[in-house]
Amino acid sequence: MDLPFTELVTNTASLSALAIAYGVLEILAIIAAVHAVFNARSSQGSTAWALALVAAPIIALPGYLVFGRNRFSGYVDARRDADLNHGWIAQKARTVCDAFRSDLPDYGGRLSFLERLAHLPFTYGNHLQLHVDGKSAFDAIFAAIKEAKSYVLIQFFIVRDDELGRRLQELLIEKSRAGVRVYFLFDQLGSRKLPGRVIREYRDAGVKIDAFRSSKFFANPMQINFRNHRKIVVLDGDLAFVGGLNVGVEYLGKSKKYGAWRDTHVSVEGPSADALQLIFAEDWHWATGETIEGLEWETRAAQEGNADVLVLPSGPADAYESCNLMFVHAIHSAQHRFWIASPYFVPNAEVVSALQVAGLRGVDVRILLPDNPDHFMVYLASFYFMKLSGDEGIRFYRYTKGFMHQKTFLIDDFGVGIGTANLDNRSFRLNFEVTLLSVNYDLAASVQRMFENDFANSRQVAHDEIRERNPLFKLGAAGARLLSPIL
Repeated sequence: MDLPFTELVTNTASLSALAIAYGVLEILAIIAAVHAVFNARSSQGSTAWALALVAAPIIALPGYLVFGRNRFSGYVDARRDADLNHGWIAQKARTVCDAFRSDLPDYGGRLSFLERLAHLPFTYGNHLQLHVDGKSAFDAIFAAIKEAKSYVLIQFFIVRDDELGRRLQELLIEKSRAGVRVYFLFDQLGSRKLPGRVIREYRDAGVKIDAFRSSKFFANPMQINFRNHRKIVVLDGDLAFVGGLNVGVEYLGKSKKYGAWRDTHVSVEGPSADALQLIFAEDWHWATGETIEGLEWETRAAQEGNADVLVLPSGPADAYESCNLMFVHAIHSAQHRFWIASPYFVPNAEVVSALQVAGLRGVDVRILLPDNPDHFMVYLASFYFMKLSGDEGIRFYRYTKGFMHQKTFLIDDFGVGIGTANLDNRSFRLNFEVTLLSVNYDLAASVQRMFENDFANSRQVAHDEIRERNPLFKLGAAGARLLSPIL
């Protein structure tokens, strides 16, 4: 029988057990504090975690186990320990890309830096097609799936069981029953509302479908703060899509809450489609332990277009914080223009400093953000970081024609980045992301026109816009800023 509370607190044996349990907890917290001192990303982070762990171990220790990790374990080991077939796939993909290596000038090491970061080269012979809304992108994706002859590789962060999700399901099941191999990967947390019934229907029709789980039970049970945020579609190794869209009717502008939805996706034909295929294959291998057989690697240059493209995957399993370094490098590389669109603006100190330096150098820095939020805490935090960035050459815009979700940047008149990475700490450190980088004047001109249209549908705001808000809003923004490492 359970003891009443008064007896519990006066019972010597119970108090001794509680004291021993708390002592063990305190020892574990001290061990975690030492770990934080050696492994936290900054001295401020080390200090904050160490003090919290020692002072309040009951609260801080579980928090540190979940949110204190800055490296994703297991992914690299799975890649290194992969069977010979998977190792051959990775080598083949890199060999194909090397065969189409661009002869671009290195611009003082700017491009070779990105190649070393991606472990892939810039390739020529790519044809790129820009899609600036969900309808255009999904019409193109569905048309490409219908034409697929051998296989479809498809990966999204969010997959919903709604009108768009069911259209995709019907099409993929139809292709599977026609003998086309279909591999479907979704993020376990991003697609947590996807019914098990839908997954069973896919599997019953022969579709290989699985979730990307950041934790693998007893191997790394607390590794739950990471996400696979990539959105990739590959058809027969010849054509691929990447960008900001997920599978849900809101991405078609049919949400009552958000209304019109502004996003950017891009299709690529040519050798860079193989790079996206390799990224999917490695994610699939982590998620399932399986190597995808029979992928097509005999790529040819696209018949139309000759864009130079680098596909840069990034994530918490990398030796460096690749996504963060990519953004800092892109900002520093700009000579007269750096325009960027992101639904979230929660940068770290390195990115803020890079933006400030660019503005002081006279670069035209423009940052496009949504006017209405989908994640309120992130929205609040953005006001603090806007104020922190200052106004020396930096202009902020808030998109007013619906919700803006694209992840795109433009460097001068030739450099473009389109992908899945947001301008926030989660993309920098915690998410698996992918960005298509192109050095191409035609694409850059199209992206410039796209941005100019977006700015025309936006309102320019002051960097210290928060001063016009009420005290409670300011307090919320300050509090949200403290959570910025995990937002």
